[in-house]
Amino acid sequence: MSARGWLLFAAMALLWGVPYLFIKETVETFTPVAMVAGRTLGGALLLLPFAIRRRALRPALAKWPWVLAFGAIEMAGPFLLLGHAEQTLDSGMTGLLVATVPLVAAIIAVVRGDRSVLKPLRLLGLVIGFGGVAVIVGGPALVHGVDGLIAVGEVLLVAVLYATAPFLIAAKLADVPSLGSITIALGAVGLFYLPFALVFPSEAPTLRSGLSLVALAVLCTALAFIAFFALIDEVGPARAPLFTYVNPVVAIALGALLLGEELSPQLLIGFPLVIVGCWLAATGGRLRQRRSVPIPEPTPPV
Repeated sequence: MSARGWLLFAAMALLWGVPYLFIKETVETFTPVAMVAGRTLGGALLLLPFAIRRRALRPALAKWPWVLAFGAIEMAGPFLLLGHAEQTLDSGMTGLLVATVPLVAAIIAVVRGDRSVLKPLRLLGLVIGFGGVAVIVGGPALVHGVDGLIAVGEVLLVAVLYATAPFLIAAKLADVPSLGSITIALGAVGLFYLPFALVFPSEAPTLRSGLSLVALAVLCTALAFIAFFALIDEVGPARAPLFTYVNPVVAIALGALLLGEELSPQLLIGFPLVIVGCWLAATGGRLRQRRSVPIPEPTPPV
């Protein structure tokens, strides 16, 4: 990989590893609905000039029902669920639970008829990964009780939605410019949530929560998608999503260093199990991807 490729790889590991920190700070004063509305509308406005310049809007508008479905699965549901869950869970734990997306994607692939997932190493990855999740879930259950389990369930539902979205893209939006689909989806989600954000007002925002919301829109949405497109152009679609294995490290480290989140024994034990399990389930233990990848690699924005 070129120096530019490594730079973009590092940028994506940070840009989609840090959102959990910003979400945690934002929902201290903003409601989850207001957070989603602000993030998506801000991201859409920033991406709009690039989409217009690349003439990416018209092809996406031609398939608007599927673009809206993509927005609902990839943004509307996950962003709201993450905001609500992080009112209870630590940001690092949330980031690690979202990293289970490859496990869910492997199961979806089996349901769709992809038998390559049933190879021994990939099955072993599923077992190890979900074993790590079971260990991690014990932490919120002990600390927060039922509320903690509900929050964990919300984040795992996010993983299901993020794992489903690539299959929708591959089936219905493969010939549509990604920038157009993302810009329109972000705008539609933001406009949908805006009335609810106005009806259910937030607390008076602090400087930290306000800046965190701006960072979510500018850095973790608009800039992250631009960098991701550049990374795909530089290293190809097979290797580009590999930064998702680094995201939980960033999320956990930032949560511990900046928010003082505890590195519980459950987190320390479950973390390597989830990462190794995801890698085995997604790759079968291969260090290099083959040219034809049976499972669309999930690359969730957060």
